[in-house]
Amino acid sequence: MTLQNPWWLLLALFVPLALWLRWRRGGPTVLFAPGAFLARLPVGWRVRLLPLPWLLLVAGLLLTVVALARPVQDVPLPHETEGIDIMLCLDTSSSMTSSDMDPQRTRLDVARDAAARFVAGRPNDRIGLVCFARFPDLRCPPTPDHDALRNFLAAVAPVAGDGPEDATGIGTAVARAAQVLRSSPAKSRVVILLTDGEENIATAEKPEEIAPVHAGQLCRELGVKVYAIAAGLGSRNPSGDWVEIDTSQVRRLAATAGGRFFEARDAGAVAGVYAEIDELERVAFREPRTTVEEKFLPFLAAAVVLLLASRILQSTLLAVMP
Repeated sequence: MTLQNPWWLLLALFVPLALWLRWRRGGPTVLFAPGAFLARLPVGWRVRLLPLPWLLLVAGLLLTVVALARPVQDVPLPHETEGIDIMLCLDTSSSMTSSDMDPQRTRLDVARDAAARFVAGRPNDRIGLVCFARFPDLRCPPTPDHDALRNFLAAVAPVAGDGPEDATGIGTAVARAAQVLRSSPAKSRVVILLTDGEENIATAEKPEEIAPVHAGQLCRELGVKVYAIAAGLGSRNPSGDWVEIDTSQVRRLAATAGGRFFEARDAGAVAGVYAEIDELERVAFREPRTTVEEKFLPFLAAAVVLLLASRILQSTLLAVMP
């Protein structure tokens, strides 16, 4: 606590001076015949408390001087952060039911669990979710309600195998996530793409579809960074052997959008990738701030109470007749 107007404390020097002058002047008197019996009267509690109103008066005046000196205190404001807006872009095609990354869990289970842990470690960010196979599906816009987001993640399921939606539209999904982030006021906007396949919607036969490279260009224009994760060992050919997927389009997508590409062949690798992204996209903390709070009011209130108490005692219980 500090004083904004410390020179007002000089008024405290006049308090003892005023009391001394009052003592020198003396109180009102009335002449009467002396009586020897008065000296033998017992001293009661009122007589013993006669100095109390003067003590209260002095304390009230001193507290008034302190209030005039304007005591203030620097109070730190809550630490503010500049959060990041993140869209999780999760592949839900039927190939995500493969258990090559963990014998006990599917690729989708691994991806969901790693994403949930990632969300739990980012309390200051707004995070949303887009799932995709043939079409992108916005499950949750960027939100600070991470409990709700984890519920959406837990409800993610793969599309039916060999159904009309069982395809991999990476470009369209990333473009949809970037579109959601377009109006975000956050200084940093990020898409985290996890897929186990190749783009098979935007092909040479379908030039009207959004290819991954075009989605990357859109993200770059909108200031959205893309981290792409290729999960799993690949796909099986008719003979049952694993064939690695072609990640060239996804690599180019991440590079165009100013992000990075990662390969994750098992559950531990997926968790490691999310941890690395967590380190790359740190929350920016604003400079510590404080505010000045006035503290004169308690001193002034106490002074008023003491001065009133002094006056009341002098007029009632401790009144002195001349």
